[in-house]
Amino acid sequence: MLKRLVLAGLFAAAALALAAGDAPAQPFESKAEQAFAVETATGTVLLSKNPDTPVPPASMAKLMTVAVVFEALKSGRITLDTEYKVSENAWRTGGAPSGTSTMFAALKSSIRVEDLLKGVMVQGANDGCIILAEGLAGDEQKFVAMMNAQARALGLTRSHFVNSTGLPADGQGMTMRELVRLARHVAETYPEYYAYFALPDFTWNKITQRNRNPLLAMNIGADGVLTGFTEGSGYALLGSVRRGDGRIVAAIGGLKSDRERADEARRLFDWINGAFSARSLFAANAVVGSVPVYGGSVSHVAVRTHAPVGLFLPADKAGSPRASIVYSGPLVAPVEEGDAVGILRIQLDGAVIQETPLYAAQAVPEGPLHSRAMDALAELLTGWIHRL
Repeated sequence: MLKRLVLAGLFAAAALALAAGDAPAQPFESKAEQAFAVETATGTVLLSKNPDTPVPPASMAKLMTVAVVFEALKSGRITLDTEYKVSENAWRTGGAPSGTSTMFAALKSSIRVEDLLKGVMVQGANDGCIILAEGLAGDEQKFVAMMNAQARALGLTRSHFVNSTGLPADGQGMTMRELVRLARHVAETYPEYYAYFALPDFTWNKITQRNRNPLLAMNIGADGVLTGFTEGSGYALLGSVRRGDGRIVAAIGGLKSDRERADEARRLFDWINGAFSARSLFAANAVVGSVPVYGGSVSHVAVRTHAPVGLFLPADKAGSPRASIVYSGPLVAPVEEGDAVGILRIQLDGAVIQETPLYAAQAVPEGPLHSRAMDALAELLTGWIHRL
């Protein structure tokens, strides 16, 4: 049974820190059809608008393509100097004859993995995607199976890929929430390769092309990631801007033009910069409360976080954040120190803005027989009360 303990008064200090003189934050009314934004250091959700609606990801699907390649690099299966040949399929489908985004790879030439990655990450090169897919997996469909398998492993349950490029295809879709989650994974797991997203341009085959991400030219601390467009879903952007120890990662979709996309992205990040400020709540390994234990040597076990806990809160404090410990109960002894026992859920104005895992701060061995019997009776009576 899922149970919840509300931590009353937990945020009193944080509320007092938000003085009445703080400038009020105006609510953000996004022109995007879908939007989702997170501050990564605290995990705070800053904006959520139809975040779980699957839409064609267009070139933003390339983020999963490079994630699969990054994993192959990390495992040592390939290196940046590994070379793959340009097949006729890659050349016709994603190269110069295709009329789509391309790095103009020459037919039957061999290209280093590092250069292919830069072509994909800076120029959105479709030929680069297909060359990587065929080189790594033998053919594109086998590579697509790897993309979908990695998506599931990362918990991206609504994402589905049909090709490596993001070119229009029936059944291909991602949500704004899952795009943001994937971007966080890539930036945090493969920082040395993620840095290619911030390159202002890339030259290949004597042709220089500028990075398509409009955020990089705005001098706002942007460090990636990708844009996308399809006739059916409009213009979209997945962007990342550094902020203190973390970054703001946002995905927006359903815009009407590339100009509207750039303006909306700038407006969103400017709003976040002015409307939110960081608040520290708990240090690493801090005890945040306790939960009941049945059949143990003690009746409750203290619970703590592993990492520091903070929030990125609106400056005007329109509502007070509320915290609750959510766990599956009853928790039954024995309990080992470090066991995962639940989550710390924080809500603001009724919306969940952060969830942090909680762990047992101490071991609780089984109690004596009479204690276990009394706990069992108490749980039985509680169960009857719940059912009445």
